[in-house]
Amino acid sequence: MEFVEPIRGIKDINKMKGILKQHSQRDLLFFVLGINTGLRVSDLLSLKVKDVWEDAKPRDFLYVVESHSDQEQSYYINRSVKKELKAFLSCLDPNPQDYLFKSKKNNNPITRQQAYRIINLAAKEAGLTGKIGTHTLRKTFGYHAYRKGIAISFISQIFHHHSSSETLHYIGIDKSEKRAVKVDVNL
Repeated sequence: MEFVEPIRGIKDINKMKGILKQHSQRDLLFFVLGINTGLRVSDLLSLKVKDVWEDAKPRDFLYVVESHSDQEQSYYINRSVKKELKAFLSCLDPNPQDYLFKSKKNNNPITRQQAYRIINLAAKEAGLTGKIGTHTLRKTFGYHAYRKGIAISFISQIFHHHSSSETLHYIGIDKSEKRAVKVDVNL
């Protein structure tokens, strides 16, 4: 497997969103859910409508039995994800048992290869350079969570990494990189 990069720039993320929205609301939701939860692509693809949607509205939390550990983990469904869920599901009459990212050809979810093509093509259209793939979504989540002040130990726990240095390397942070830290207690 090739090493892929996170999407570091917010402008680049927004370009990707615009391109994916033109292609398909499903594809946009896939991207937004991935970069806002850090779920593995295999876990994203196994989601069913009932996992995220209840009583004609988005749930607050998503509970996933992760494919690699068989442990249940909760993921917060934030405003960005809820917005795209509403846009995608509210105009449909979704069956709760349907896969969220259902293929247009059958009732199965899209394949990992199709997910890769969707993300990679949008990245190329957006003019992003570097290696971009489905794992980019997870790394983008970790990178931006870290940049927004989430403790690396917490991100390591979400990713099931053994050390903070493993997580920093994974999300593309150079430990020697110096940056100003804004500690704004503002009491």
